[in-house]
Amino acid sequence: MSQKIYEYKDEHNWFIGEWSPYEASIYYQTVPLKEVSILEDSLRSFLNKLGERTGGPTLTVIRYQSANLFLNFVIDMINSELGRELKASQFRGAFLISEQDKLHGIHIPKEGLSLSAFLGKDDSLGDSILVATRNEGKTKEFQEFFAKLGYGVQNLNDFPELPEVEETGTTFEENARLKAETIAELTGKIVLADDSGLKVDALGGLPGVWSARFSGPDATDAKNNQKLLHELSVVFDQKDRSAQFHCTLVLAKPGKESLVVEADWPGFIAFDSQGEYGFGYDPLFIVESSGKRAAELTTEEKNTQSHRALALKKLMEVFPTWQHD
Repeated sequence: MSQKIYEYKDEHNWFIGEWSPYEASIYYQTVPLKEVSILEDSLRSFLNKLGERTGGPTLTVIRYQSANLFLNFVIDMINSELGRELKASQFRGAFLISEQDKLHGIHIPKEGLSLSAFLGKDDSLGDSILVATRNEGKTKEFQEFFAKLGYGVQNLNDFPELPEVEETGTTFEENARLKAETIAELTGKIVLADDSGLKVDALGGLPGVWSARFSGPDATDAKNNQKLLHELSVVFDQKDRSAQFHCTLVLAKPGKESLVVEADWPGFIAFDSQGEYGFGYDPLFIVESSGKRAAELTTEEKNTQSHRALALKKLMEVFPTWQHD
C-alpha cells in the first residue's frame, strides 16, 4: 500500500489525498455536509463499478471551486494507485469518465443539465429507435408503445439526408426488410419498418403489397376504393367478401439478425363506403369482431385492435429478448 500524499493547490482550490485500504471518503472544511455526502456516495459507486476492491482515496478538500480540477485530481490518484488509464473529458457541461473506448461514468453539475443541451436535437432519455417513415401520426403511435420500454423514437424527418428506399419486394416482409436493413446500415441505429396492406380472399390476396397503388400510378384512396368495389362487383354474398388487413414489422440492427413479426385484422369488404375516420380502405372494411367499419373507429379505438396494434403487441413481447441476446 502506497503512503504517497497527493496534493493540488491554487488560489481557489486545495485538495489533499492519500490512498486508504478502506472505502473512499471525503472530508470538507468549507463545503456543506450535503455536498460531501453526494460526492462521497458517487465516488464509492464509481469505484465499485470499476470492480476495484483495494481501498480508495481519502480526500481532504480545503478549498473547492472547480469540479473539473477536483475530478481530474481524483482520476490521477486512481490511475497512479491502480495502474488504470482513466481520463475525464468535458462534454456539453458534463464530465465523461472513460478508459480507451469504454465509458465508465458521467458526472454532472449539482444544478443539473438541460436535456436538449446535452443530448442535442433528440432530447429523449435512453436509446432511440428510428422508425422508417415520415408519417408523424404513425410515429406517434410507435412512440406510445416504445416509451413503455424506455426508448425514444425518431423518424425519417429527423434524417433528411437519407435516401428514399424503393419498395421493390413482392411480399410484405421483403419490403419491410428492405427499408429497415438498408437504413440500419446507413445510420448504425436500430430501425423499425412496417409494410401493410389489404388482402381480399376472393381476389387471391390482392391488392396485397400493391394496396397503396392498386388503381395505378396516380392512385388515391378514392380511386383504390372504387377499383376494389369494381373487382368485387360480382361477389354478392357478404361472407364471400372476406378480407384481412395485414401488417409486417421488421426490426433491424447492423450485425444482428432482424426481428420479424406479423399480424392480421380479419373482416369483410362492404358494398359501399361509410365512416369519417381513418384512411385508405377503412371506409370499406367491416371489422369481423364488431361489425363496425374501420372508418367508424376513433384513432384510440383503432390503435387497440388494428393489424398494426396486434403486430406491435407481438413485437413488445419478443423485443427485450432480441435486444439483449
